[in-house]
Amino acid sequence: MSNTNQMPREEGIDHTLSLMREGYMYILNRRHGFNSDVFETRLFGKKAICMGGKEAAEVFYNTEKFRRKDAAPNRAVQTLLGKNGVQALDGQDHRHRKEMFMSIMSPDGLKKLTDITKNQWEMAVDKWEQIDEIILYEEVQEIMYRTACQWAGVPVQEDEVKKLTKDLVAMFESPAAIGPKHWLGRYARNKVEKSIGELINEVREGRVNPPENTALHTFSWHRNLEGNLLDTETAAVEVINILRPIVAIAIFINFTALAVHHYPEEREKLESGDERYAQMFVQEVRRFYPFFPFVAALVKKDFTWNSYKFEEGTLTLLDIYGTNHDPKIWENPDVFSPDRFAEWEGSPFTFIPQGGGDYLMGHRCAGEWVTIEVMKVSLDYLANRMEYDIPDQDLSYSMVSIPSIPHSKVVIKNVKRRI
Repeated sequence: MSNTNQMPREEGIDHTLSLMREGYMYILNRRHGFNSDVFETRLFGKKAICMGGKEAAEVFYNTEKFRRKDAAPNRAVQTLLGKNGVQALDGQDHRHRKEMFMSIMSPDGLKKLTDITKNQWEMAVDKWEQIDEIILYEEVQEIMYRTACQWAGVPVQEDEVKKLTKDLVAMFESPAAIGPKHWLGRYARNKVEKSIGELINEVREGRVNPPENTALHTFSWHRNLEGNLLDTETAAVEVINILRPIVAIAIFINFTALAVHHYPEEREKLESGDERYAQMFVQEVRRFYPFFPFVAALVKKDFTWNSYKFEEGTLTLLDIYGTNHDPKIWENPDVFSPDRFAEWEGSPFTFIPQGGGDYLMGHRCAGEWVTIEVMKVSLDYLANRMEYDIPDQDLSYSMVSIPSIPHSKVVIKNVKRRI
């Protein structure tokens, strides 16, 4: 007698279009429909398994059961991720490369990052006071670009700032897009990789000397397990894996501004300067609003989980958004409530806005600490250090478009520094 059950299965030839039409809700809708945290479907022309929830995250981040190599769709590799980056590695290669990233996330490194972020916000407020109206999402992208470059040791040419900011934004706005917007992301990826690759060569030739313990310095001189320097293309991809995600924090900061506006009772709590509450607020923004919809892996070898068979090589998607809104994990998950983090124990499999599991051994985002620190600084400015008006506008956001941002990108007017 077989001890496996038939996994709930979505009928049809292929459901890639449904995935694109439903965006963040695609997996969650079917988890509700099947009353199951795991189901089988067909995506990108092949069999796929979708799963969500705490137990699903625990098995998904088991490196004995899943691998990341070749898991990401090509359109994501060509825009968001780049080739041969840390996200696509497994085993000792992954751990060794991840150590390279974690080496720049020291307390001193994060303190330097927060200082840079504060300085960039100060300069931005000075500029905004002279402007009647600004589009916050676009302005914050530039703040994040300048912050990322300074922290990573990448020289900034003033006349290139706006163009290079848009190139990095195109990388994370284009993976799920169709048509010209997607191809713009591919073009931007190729262009920035070439530019950063040339910079790395200049570092190795001694013509550019970034500060030690910065990403540009560390990654340029990093050696793989065989003792060889990373090839220029791969080193460039990894430097971009610092720059691009920091610029992408602009999405979270835009939602932070939205939360400050929509929940004035929470803003009042922030005015006390309680850093613990600021951390709770930031965590709830990361849980509540859409960021990553899901993450992909391939089954490493046949195994059975919850009486369902997983076959080697099967594409598997973990529901990031749905796990962060799972009523079995979170009480009233569709209510914005920072207080839920007051007693939160920090499970790496229940709260996964930037992936789950262990930082070093697993594939949880190495930049999560960066995100939190940058968001806390940004929240302080949005809630406490600036006064501004938010005129009537469309502050709704799509659950289909990936990434999602408020439709108006949050327009603010009459910015003044709070004394």
